[in-house]
Amino acid sequence: MLKALAAENMRVIGVGRSPESCEKAKAALLSMYPKANAAWFCADLSVQKDVNALADGILAHLEESGGVLDVLINNAGGVRNGYTETPDGYELQFALNHLAGFLLTHRLWRALKKAGGRVIITGSNSHKHARMHWRDVMYKKHYNCLWAYKQSKLCNLLFAREIGRRFAGSGVRAYVVDPGLVNTDIGNKQTQGVVTAFWNVRRRYGTAPEVAAQTFAWLSSTEPAPEGLYFYNSSVKAYSPHADNVQDAKRLYELSEKLCGIRFGEEI
Repeated sequence: MLKALAAENMRVIGVGRSPESCEKAKAALLSMYPKANAAWFCADLSVQKDVNALADGILAHLEESGGVLDVLINNAGGVRNGYTETPDGYELQFALNHLAGFLLTHRLWRALKKAGGRVIITGSNSHKHARMHWRDVMYKKHYNCLWAYKQSKLCNLLFAREIGRRFAGSGVRAYVVDPGLVNTDIGNKQTQGVVTAFWNVRRRYGTAPEVAAQTFAWLSSTEPAPEGLYFYNSSVKAYSPHADNVQDAKRLYELSEKLCGIRFGEEI
């Protein structure tokens, strides 16, 4: 994805889970774009302490470099075949696939608002097979990795819709991108058994990451800002009517504020 953004002559900020992954990404980017203006930060985005530290680092970097935050891409995501809790006590898929982007967007809101920027969230077509499981939103009692994953992807759309509703006059636009089936190792990270085996087969039919990245680059650079909420292959795509449930969007938004200990958009 960073390569696609660098190709548009954008200054990019990458985030990796470890110094090793950051160095690998940096080398790959510079091998193709030696003059790319890029910076990297390390963070485990499933941990709110790391998300807050990342936000502090990005804000300091923007201030030092004189840059503005035109686009925030919340791309972090994962799958776990067994119930896994983060250090904050939350189910990992809900924490990583939704809360991380919610908290990071809040922490960077002033920078986004100043730039009239865009928030782009990586979604999935699987949200169409989900509803919010309010009785046990983190599936603590009867965990199913696919149900938890699909719900987290519905959360992405509900969050983007609520940004548009609450902050319509802010100048910030929120989008969700369905990258389609992509040949990555997302289904192999800290999984095992049936989940790992299933993903090893399924990923073979996916497109290259560079192909999926084009929609993110298009949404980041197209002027004026495109109309719509949900995109696939640089075009508006139909999404689940459950994503238009105003009560669910409001309830998720308020729950997320509580779980992150914030008031979204509040000056920091």
